[in-house]
This record gives sequence, structure tokens and C-alpha cells, in this order.
Amino acid sequence: MINVSNSLELLRGKFESWIQGAILILPNAVLAGLIIIAFHYISGFVRSLVEKILRKYVSNKALVNFVGILVRLGTFLMGFLLAINILKLDEAVFSVLAGVGIVGLAIGFAFQDVAANFIAGIALVIRKDYPFRVGDIIETNGQVGVIEAIHLRDTMMRTFQGQSIFIPNKQIFENAVINFSLMGKRRIDLAVGVSYGDDLEQVRDVTIKAVRQVSNLDQTHPVELYFEEFGDSSINFQLHFWVTFHKQRDYLKGRDEAIRHIKRAYNQSDICIPFPIRTLDFGIKGGERLSTVVSELSRKGT
Repeated sequence: MINVSNSLELLRGKFESWIQGAILILPNAVLAGLIIIAFHYISGFVRSLVEKILRKYVSNKALVNFVGILVRLGTFLMGFLLAINILKLDEAVFSVLAGVGIVGLAIGFAFQDVAANFIAGIALVIRKDYPFRVGDIIETNGQVGVIEAIHLRDTMMRTFQGQSIFIPNKQIFENAVINFSLMGKRRIDLAVGVSYGDDLEQVRDVTIKAVRQVSNLDQTHPVELYFEEFGDSSINFQLHFWVTFHKQRDYLKGRDEAIRHIKRAYNQSDICIPFPIRTLDFGIKGGERLSTVVSELSRKGT
């Protein structure tokens, strides 16, 4: 019975000491909490201010976004360390961090892809010979679309069908990137076929003249036409011309206008775009006409 009373007295003493400690640390805890909340909003304000200043001198939106994120993280970290110092937990925190070195090493191996994507993202936005910027149309890793944002870990791309694709920065950094927006113009390759009865010189003149009516045609490049093969039912050629290019609709508009202008010009010049022609052979040995086969079957009464 004495042991039970002693145990209860010991527990009561411990509980009272905990309450007293909590009361003593309560003002500091409230102050630390207010500091963390304040630095949460301060970091957002500082980020907005830094980004606003950078936009006046830097045209790379992704770089501005990256710097803004890093500034916000750094500002919030300062507030967190200040709160830890007020709670007098800095020595305890550093001791814990020093004691988990092996665990930290294991976590580092586990998150090495995250670190690689982070470094790749920084490399993508700070390069002077940047592969792309926000708003550019690119093709990479089998995907084509418009760059919406470059984050710390991945790049967000919007396809022409409206879907959002998130590609890890490491994959973009390690693979080829085709930037359709970098030059401000794009070449359209159009395959066309005309009948064997048409004059090819006339076809060349009429086609080139028709393409020159495209509204967003880039006049710095000539319209080129190259006959390439004798097809089954037509003489086929490739038509190359350049259009000014800022959005995907510029490419689609140039191709659409070229097809319509060519078709109209061919109708006016009596140039034929033939349908495919197929010769059906009904003979067992080949080379026999259908009328001959039908007559032979009729004669035999089949």
C-alpha cells in the first residue's frame, strides 16, 4: 500500500512539473507560432515583390518563377529558425539532425530522382541557350504541346487536345527537345498528286501561284515544289512553304488555306487530282478481261 502511495505521489509531482513547464513555455510557444504564421505571409509577399522586379529585367518566366519559389522558401526558413530559437530548441534540433546522419543518407538515396529533377529544372531555366520557355510549343519524350509551367520537379505541358502532362525535368534534360516556336516560323510539307495527262510545268506555275495567296506565308523563304514519283494513278510531288508561327493554329491555318487555294486554282485551270485507279483481274492465269470470262462462262452454261 505504501508503494502505491509513493508511486501516485511521484506521478503527481511529475504531472505538476509538466504543467509548470508548459505554463512557462506557453508565451514562447504562442510567439513562435505567430512568427511562423507571419513569415508564411511575409514569404509570399517577398516572393511577389521579387518576381515583380525581375519581370522588368528578365523575360524568362520560368526563371522568374524559380527564383520566386527559392526566395519564398528561404524567407520561410528564416522564420522557422527564429521560432526554434525562441523555443530554445535549436540545440535539440541540431542534435537530432546530427544523430540521423545514416537515416538521412538512406533518404538521400531514396529521393535521388527528386534531387536530379530539381537540378535539371534549374539547368533548364538558367541556360542562356534555353531549349524552351513558357508558352513555347515543343515536342519531347513522345509528347507535343504548349509549355504551361516549369516547376521544381517537373514541367507541365498542355496538349492540343487540352490535356495536361507533367514530365519530370530529368527526362526533358536528358532527351531531345524540338522547339517549334524558337524561330517564329515553320515549314509546311504538303503531298499532292496530279494526273498523267496534265502539263507539269503548268502544274508547277499554278500551284506556286496559289500557295502565294496564303495569308500568313513567310516571304523570306521561296515556295518549293519537287516532283518525286510516278504513282499508281498520279504523278506525285512535295510542296514546301513557310508560314509565320506563334501558335498551333498558325500552322493549321496555313495548311488549310494552301489546300483550298490549290483546289480552286486546279478547278480553274482544269488540272485533275485523280482518284486511285485499280484494275481487277478475274483470270486464273492473269491478264483476262471480265467480259471474256463472262462470255466463256455463258457459253459453257455455268
